[in-house]
Amino acid sequence: MGTTQLETAPEPKYWHLKTVLSDALDTEFSVGEILPNERDLAARFGVARATLRQALEQLELEGRLQRRRGVGTTVAPPRVGVAVDPARHTWPGAAGDDWQPVAAEEADTVPSPVARLLESAPGEPVHVVRRSRVSAGRPVAAELLYVRADALPGCAAAAAGDPAARARAVLRALQALDLDGQDRTVELGSASAEDARQLDRLPGAPVLVVTTRYVSGGRPTAVAVSTYRADTCRLTFGESAVEEPQPALAG
Repeated sequence: MGTTQLETAPEPKYWHLKTVLSDALDTEFSVGEILPNERDLAARFGVARATLRQALEQLELEGRLQRRRGVGTTVAPPRVGVAVDPARHTWPGAAGDDWQPVAAEEADTVPSPVARLLESAPGEPVHVVRRSRVSAGRPVAAELLYVRADALPGCAAAAAGDPAARARAVLRALQALDLDGQDRTVELGSASAEDARQLDRLPGAPVLVVTTRYVSGGRPTAVAVSTYRADTCRLTFGESAVEEPQPALAG
């Protein structure tokens, strides 16, 4: 087999610079230390500022750097392991769930990807619960939980007017349903303005998006879209339980 064009392509300049910068972070800087400004860094390494920005963005994506409002670019601490356990056969809000309910409202429009996962018709009401997750006193994730309103008839009426109480009411009502199963996907994304505000990040910062669909009564009932800080979080997954096949009943 011949050599492909990709195999002969030179390493991008920003990628080489990223390696050099990574070594400098290990030997010259400590956690939390502020890096020199872009002009000084570009001059030190003899590169254009555009090349430098690409290298810095890659290091931020890898969790080596953090951009903080009013501070600048700092050396990031090691990522925090955050458990995202697919083996837990529970609803959001069950015992042991460390997410905190913030608010809830009823909406008749949801993002198209969520509507497809919920298999909901246009205009069909959905409960939207906002939750947050904190580790070591720092926000690490924000979540929007979408629940079909017809699966929880009247659950939010008792808490109308109090967004936090309404969120708790929706989560309590979910616990009364039988959970058939759940599926989960993880992808890289960029922080929206609202996510950035909740996570103390800049809009467009890299995030990890975990989307979980919950099925009850043979149909999709809820979808959780959880946005984690990619610079501080290292998602960990437990082993999925394997069910033993059941013997067939004699006829």
